Amino acid sequence: MGKIDIIANRRSYIPLPMRKKIILFFILAFLSGAHVYGELCGAEVVDRVVAVVNEDIVSLSELTKAVQPYADKIKSLGYSPEKERETLFKVREDMLEQIINRKLTDQATKKYKLSVSEKEIDNALERIKEANHHTDEDLRRALEKDNMSMEEYREKVRENILRSKLLNIAVKSKIVITRDDVKSYYENHKDSYQDEKRYHLQNIVKKAGYSLSADDRKAVLLIMEEIYTRLRDGKPFDEITRDYIGGTYDIMSLDLGLFKANELSKQIQDAIKELKAGECTKVLETDVGYQIIYIHTIEEKPGKSFDEAAPEIEEILFREIVDKKFMAWIDQLRQKSHIKIIK
Repeated sequence: MGKIDIIANRRSYIPLPMRKKIILFFILAFLSGAHVYGELCGAEVVDRVVAVVNEDIVSLSELTKAVQPYADKIKSLGYSPEKERETLFKVREDMLEQIINRKLTDQATKKYKLSVSEKEIDNALERIKEANHHTDEDLRRALEKDNMSMEEYREKVRENILRSKLLNIAVKSKIVITRDDVKSYYENHKDSYQDEKRYHLQNIVKKAGYSLSADDRKAVLLIMEEIYTRLRDGKPFDEITRDYIGGTYDIMSLDLGLFKANELSKQIQDAIKELKAGECTKVLETDVGYQIIYIHTIEEKPGKSFDEAAPEIEEILFREIVDKKFMAWIDQLRQKSHIKIIK
C-alpha cells in the first residue's frame, strides 16, 4: 500500500477490525471495477485507502471529491506547472486534515449517542429558507446549480445539527464568561462603541495639472467659483452637474461613497467638519485639481454604553472561546486516536 506515516498513536500496527475493513474495501473495489480518475495529475488511478482514523477509513475517491472544486479554481489561475503542483499538494493535505477531523467528530457523536430527527432537519430547512427569503422551489433551484440533490442537502444539514449538539456537550457547556472579561474587552475596543458619523460625499472636480499656464488655471478656478456660488445659493447639486459636467467645461462629478472623518485627508476633514447634509465646501485646490465636496447625507450612529454593548461582547467572546476550545478538543481527540496517513 505504500509508506505509512503514523500521525498520532505511536503503535505501528493496524487493529484487526480495521484490517478487515481495508481488505473488504479492496475486494469490493476490485469486484465492482470501482475507480476514480486522478483529476489532480491527469492519470487514472485505482481507488485506495489514504488514511485510517480509528475504525474508519478515508478513500482516495472521497479525498478527490473534496479537493476537486479547489483544484478546478487553482487550474484556472494560470500558475506555472510547478506552482500549480505545490498549491494542489497543499490543498490536498489541508483537505485530508479536515476530513480526518470530521471523522473524529462523527465518531464522537456516535459515542455520545447523538441523533437528529427528521423534524429537526425540516425545522432547520425552514429557517434556512426564511433567512434567504427562499421558497421550497427557490432552494431546489439553488441546489441544482451546485449539483446537489435535496436528499444530499438534508444529509449535510443533519451532519451540521449533529456537530452542533456535539459542540454543546464537548465545548460550549464548559465555557464561562465573566463580567470582568466583558469589561476588559469593552475597554480595549472603546473606539468601536463610540458615536460614529459617516459622510456620503460627492464631488465636482476640474483637473488642473501643472502643465496649464497661469491664465488657464485662473480660468478653471473662475468656472469652479461660479459653480460654488450657484450651489451656495441653493441650486440643486444634480442640476449643477447637468449644466457643467463634460462638454465644453470638461468637468467631472463622482459619487465618492461613505467615509468616516478619519478616513479623509486633513484638508477635507477641516473643510467639511462644520457642514450639514446638502451643503458643500468652498473650492479646494487638491492634488487632483480644483474640487468642491458636496455632503449628500450624514449618517450618525450613536455609541453604546458598557451595559448596552455587553450582550454583543459576550457573543463575540463566546465565539472566540468556542473556536479555541474546539480546536483544543480536536487536538486531544487526535492524540487519543489511532490515525495513519498512507502515502
